[in-house]
Amino acid sequence: MKSFLKITLFIFTLSLPTLSEAQKVNQDQLISDIQYLSSDELEGRKPMSEGNIKAQNFIKEKFEKLGLSSQYDDFTQTFSFTNRRDGKTYDKASNIVGFVPGSESDKIIVVMGHYDHIGRNGDDIFNGADDNASGTVAMMALAEYFSKNRPKHSMMFVALDAEEMGMQGARALVADFPFPIDQVKLNINMDMVSRNDQNELYAVGTHHYPFLKPSLERASVGSSPKLMFGHDVPGSGRDDWTNASDHAQFHQKKVPFIYFGVEDHDDYHTPRDTFENIQPEFFKGAVELILNCLITLDTDLLN
Repeated sequence: MKSFLKITLFIFTLSLPTLSEAQKVNQDQLISDIQYLSSDELEGRKPMSEGNIKAQNFIKEKFEKLGLSSQYDDFTQTFSFTNRRDGKTYDKASNIVGFVPGSESDKIIVVMGHYDHIGRNGDDIFNGADDNASGTVAMMALAEYFSKNRPKHSMMFVALDAEEMGMQGARALVADFPFPIDQVKLNINMDMVSRNDQNELYAVGTHHYPFLKPSLERASVGSSPKLMFGHDVPGSGRDDWTNASDHAQFHQKKVPFIYFGVEDHDDYHTPRDTFENIQPEFFKGAVELILNCLITLDTDLLN
């Protein structure tokens, strides 16, 4: 009986994932970073505000420590635009761009999340923890992984500015892209990935680009949160997220995209979207899931 138990225990142990297999992201850093980006100190990260500039510097310091290169001086692509809502011109909004060269292809996967939010209104601070400190921090965690585990495709990691003012950062990036746009193999956008009561994370875009779905399904087997598909059927009104965030600018250029995000919650675009209201275990699991999807896509898209 003892021998049987030893053999059983040995087999069970072999079947367990190793720590490196189960957890590829520094999860403590993940939580620390989202706490800072969504803190009152950054005052909602409205473009050109002091808090927005602090966020820029924080992201640039991360990229520099990771040893990322960039096609832009000081990792920064500046651009100007006029906000239609308030008529104000923003002269030096900034996208923060890092780059990791691929080992097998010069085609590019662009991985991005917008770091701006809507700032403050009087005494109310719109901290934007889920929208979109979460996507920005996820992007930085993916950049850290691929800076240490060289991808097959080149990867560009972008923190976009001014999404809340009409996707201005994404428009500027596409308009002044440092490579031919047809060199982009895939766009990955993350916008709101830190909380969902149903434990569901959506991968939007496979209606338009169905060849991506098998890779995502294989990468997400047994995942928590559960990976869902949908929110991308034309003619479904507000349920169609095809043009809901920065990935729309790449889609309009016929670049395949996957948009990772959650369905809206009651705190969306309110002062209640704070660090205290994210779901840390969901967030950690979501970033690990997105990373697994990206690793799989990086390999599959070579074929």
